[in-house]
Amino acid sequence: MDAMELLRTRCSSSKLGGPPPSVEAVEAMLEAAARAPDHGRLRPWRLILIEGETRRALGDLLTESLARRNPLAGEPVLTREREKALRAPLIIAVATRFDRSAKIPVVEQIVSAGCAAHGLMLAAFAQGLGAFWRTGEAAYDEAVKRAGADDLIIGFIYVGTNTGAPPSRPRLAVPDFARHWTGDGRKPTLS
Repeated sequence: MDAMELLRTRCSSSKLGGPPPSVEAVEAMLEAAARAPDHGRLRPWRLILIEGETRRALGDLLTESLARRNPLAGEPVLTREREKALRAPLIIAVATRFDRSAKIPVVEQIVSAGCAAHGLMLAAFAQGLGAFWRTGEAAYDEAVKRAGADDLIIGFIYVGTNTGAPPSRPRLAVPDFARHWTGDGRKPTLS
Protein backbone atom coordinates (compact mmCIF):
# COMPACT_ATOMS: atom_id res chain seq x y z
CA MET A 1 0.00 0.00 0.00
CA ASP A 2 1.25 3.44 -0.95
CA ALA A 3 2.19 5.55 2.10
CA MET A 4 -0.18 8.42 1.22
CA GLU A 5 -3.03 5.98 0.60
CA LEU A 6 -2.33 4.41 4.00
CA LEU A 7 -2.35 7.78 5.77
CA ARG A 8 -5.55 8.87 4.04
CA THR A 9 -7.51 5.65 4.53
CA ARG A 10 -6.43 4.22 7.89
CA CYS A 11 -9.37 3.60 10.16
CA SER A 12 -10.07 1.87 13.43
CA SER A 13 -11.75 -1.52 13.32
CA SER A 14 -15.14 -1.94 14.94
CA LYS A 15 -14.64 -5.62 15.81
CA LEU A 16 -11.62 -7.92 15.88
CA GLY A 17 -11.11 -11.66 15.89
CA GLY A 18 -8.51 -14.29 15.10
CA PRO A 19 -6.21 -15.35 13.82
CA PRO A 20 -3.67 -13.31 15.74
CA PRO A 21 -1.06 -11.34 13.83
CA SER A 22 2.04 -13.27 12.83
CA VAL A 23 5.32 -12.84 14.68
CA GLU A 24 6.65 -11.00 11.61
CA ALA A 25 3.65 -8.64 11.53
CA VAL A 26 4.07 -7.82 15.22
CA GLU A 27 7.79 -7.21 14.74
CA ALA A 28 7.02 -4.80 11.88
CA MET A 29 4.51 -2.96 14.09
CA LEU A 30 7.07 -2.63 16.89
CA GLU A 31 9.69 -1.35 14.45
CA ALA A 32 7.20 1.24 13.16
CA ALA A 33 6.47 2.38 16.72
CA ALA A 34 10.19 2.82 17.34
CA ARG A 35 10.31 5.39 14.51
CA ALA A 36 8.12 7.82 16.45
CA PRO A 37 9.44 11.38 16.75
CA ASP A 38 11.61 11.39 19.85
CA HIS A 39 13.10 14.74 20.80
CA GLY A 40 16.20 14.04 22.85
CA ARG A 41 16.23 10.33 21.93
CA LEU A 42 14.65 9.50 25.27
CA ARG A 43 12.45 6.63 24.03
CA PRO A 44 9.80 7.56 26.60
CA TRP A 45 7.43 4.80 25.46
CA ARG A 46 7.17 1.23 26.65
CA LEU A 47 5.19 -1.39 24.75
CA ILE A 48 3.72 -4.28 26.70
CA LEU A 49 2.40 -7.16 24.58
CA ILE A 50 -0.55 -9.04 26.05
CA GLU A 51 -1.64 -12.15 24.17
CA GLY A 52 -2.89 -15.67 24.67
CA GLU A 53 -3.87 -16.55 28.20
CA THR A 54 -2.24 -13.44 29.69
CA ARG A 55 -5.27 -11.55 28.34
CA ARG A 56 -7.33 -13.29 31.05
CA ALA A 57 -4.98 -11.94 33.73
CA LEU A 58 -5.46 -8.47 32.23
CA GLY A 59 -9.23 -9.04 32.33
CA ASP A 60 -8.98 -9.89 36.03
CA LEU A 61 -6.91 -6.75 36.65
CA LEU A 62 -9.44 -4.59 34.78
CA THR A 63 -12.28 -6.15 36.78
CA GLU A 64 -10.52 -5.57 40.10
CA SER A 65 -9.89 -1.97 39.07
CA LEU A 66 -13.55 -1.39 38.23
CA ALA A 67 -14.75 -3.05 41.45
CA ARG A 68 -12.44 -0.78 43.44
CA ARG A 69 -13.60 2.36 41.60
CA ASN A 70 -17.26 1.36 41.67
CA PRO A 71 -18.10 -0.97 44.58
CA LEU A 72 -21.74 -1.04 43.43
CA ALA A 73 -20.91 -2.50 40.02
CA GLY A 74 -22.94 -5.65 39.54
CA GLU A 75 -21.79 -8.94 38.10
CA PRO A 76 -22.96 -8.18 34.53
CA VAL A 77 -20.89 -4.97 34.49
CA LEU A 78 -17.87 -6.73 35.97
CA THR A 79 -18.19 -9.54 33.42
CA ARG A 80 -18.24 -7.02 30.54
CA GLU A 81 -15.13 -5.39 31.99
CA ARG A 82 -13.35 -8.76 32.23
CA GLU A 83 -14.25 -9.58 28.61
CA LYS A 84 -12.65 -6.36 27.30
CA ALA A 85 -9.30 -8.15 27.46
CA LEU A 86 -10.63 -10.76 25.03
CA ARG A 87 -11.69 -8.29 22.32
CA ALA A 88 -8.63 -9.09 20.22
CA PRO A 89 -5.92 -11.76 20.07
CA LEU A 90 -3.23 -9.15 20.81
CA ILE A 91 -3.29 -6.08 23.00
CA ILE A 92 -0.33 -3.73 23.13
CA ALA A 93 -0.33 -1.43 26.14
CA VAL A 94 1.52 1.77 25.27
CA ALA A 95 3.00 3.23 28.43
CA THR A 96 5.43 6.00 29.25
CA ARG A 97 8.55 6.36 31.31
CA PHE A 98 9.43 10.00 31.65
CA ASP A 99 12.93 11.32 31.97
CA ARG A 100 12.28 14.24 34.28
CA SER A 101 15.97 15.15 34.34
CA ALA A 102 16.02 15.81 30.58
CA LYS A 103 15.49 19.21 29.00
CA ILE A 104 12.58 17.73 27.05
CA PRO A 105 9.21 18.69 28.60
CA VAL A 106 7.03 15.83 29.82
CA VAL A 107 4.28 16.83 27.39
CA GLU A 108 6.66 16.19 24.48
CA GLN A 109 7.45 12.78 25.91
CA ILE A 110 3.72 12.01 26.14
CA VAL A 111 3.20 13.09 22.53
CA SER A 112 6.14 10.91 21.47
CA ALA A 113 4.49 7.89 23.11
CA GLY A 114 1.24 8.80 21.34
CA CYS A 115 3.13 8.83 18.05
CA ALA A 116 4.50 5.37 18.85
CA ALA A 117 0.92 4.18 19.39
CA HIS A 118 -0.12 5.73 16.07
CA GLY A 119 2.83 4.01 14.39
CA LEU A 120 1.52 0.69 15.70
CA MET A 121 -1.91 1.46 14.27
CA LEU A 122 -0.53 2.47 10.87
CA ALA A 123 1.68 -0.60 10.64
CA ALA A 124 -1.23 -2.88 11.54
CA PHE A 125 -3.44 -1.32 8.85
CA ALA A 126 -0.62 -1.44 6.26
CA GLN A 127 -0.37 -5.19 6.81
CA GLY A 128 -4.10 -5.79 6.40
CA LEU A 129 -4.73 -6.16 10.13
CA GLY A 130 -7.45 -4.52 12.13
CA ALA A 131 -6.73 -2.39 15.19
CA PHE A 132 -8.34 0.06 17.55
CA TRP A 133 -7.06 2.24 20.40
CA ARG A 134 -8.81 2.42 23.77
CA THR A 135 -8.00 3.96 27.10
CA GLY A 136 -10.90 4.09 29.55
CA GLU A 137 -10.80 4.65 33.28
CA ALA A 138 -8.62 1.60 33.90
CA ALA A 139 -5.75 3.26 32.02
CA TYR A 140 -5.65 5.91 34.75
CA ASP A 141 -6.02 3.49 37.67
CA GLU A 142 -2.84 3.35 39.79
CA ALA A 143 -3.01 -0.44 40.29
CA VAL A 144 -3.36 -1.03 36.55
CA LYS A 145 -0.48 1.36 35.82
CA ARG A 146 1.73 -0.40 38.39
CA ALA A 147 1.26 -3.63 36.45
CA GLY A 148 3.37 -2.31 33.59
CA ALA A 149 3.60 1.46 33.25
CA ASP A 150 6.11 3.70 34.93
CA ASP A 151 4.13 6.92 34.52
CA LEU A 152 1.11 6.79 32.22
CA ILE A 153 -0.77 4.36 30.05
CA ILE A 154 -1.31 6.16 26.76
CA GLY A 155 -3.67 3.48 25.54
CA PHE A 156 -4.36 -0.13 24.77
CA ILE A 157 -3.96 -0.99 21.08
CA TYR A 158 -6.13 -3.99 20.22
CA VAL A 159 -4.91 -5.91 17.15
CA GLY A 160 -6.36 -8.80 15.19
CA THR A 161 -8.31 -9.66 12.10
CA ASN A 162 -10.95 -7.09 11.21
CA THR A 163 -14.33 -8.86 11.48
CA GLY A 164 -16.54 -5.78 11.79
CA ALA A 165 -18.35 -3.55 9.37
CA PRO A 166 -16.46 -0.79 7.59
CA PRO A 167 -16.36 2.52 9.48
CA SER A 168 -19.43 4.66 9.17
CA ARG A 169 -17.87 7.89 10.39
CA PRO A 170 -17.45 10.42 7.58
CA ARG A 171 -14.00 11.82 6.90
CA LEU A 172 -13.41 15.40 8.00
CA ALA A 173 -13.13 18.05 5.35
CA VAL A 174 -9.79 19.88 5.59
CA PRO A 175 -11.42 23.34 5.93
CA ASP A 176 -13.17 22.07 9.08
CA PHE A 177 -9.89 21.87 10.99
CA ALA A 178 -7.16 23.74 9.09
CA ARG A 179 -6.62 27.41 8.27
CA HIS A 180 -3.74 29.47 6.92
CA TRP A 181 -2.21 31.97 9.30
CA THR A 182 -2.60 35.51 7.96
CA GLY A 183 0.34 37.07 9.77
CA ASP A 184 -1.72 40.13 10.77
CA GLY A 185 -1.85 39.25 14.47
CA ARG A 186 -5.37 37.87 14.33
CA LYS A 187 -6.01 34.33 15.42
CA PRO A 188 -7.01 32.06 12.50
CA THR A 189 -10.60 30.93 12.99
CA LEU A 190 -12.50 27.96 11.72
CA SER A 191 -15.94 28.36 10.22
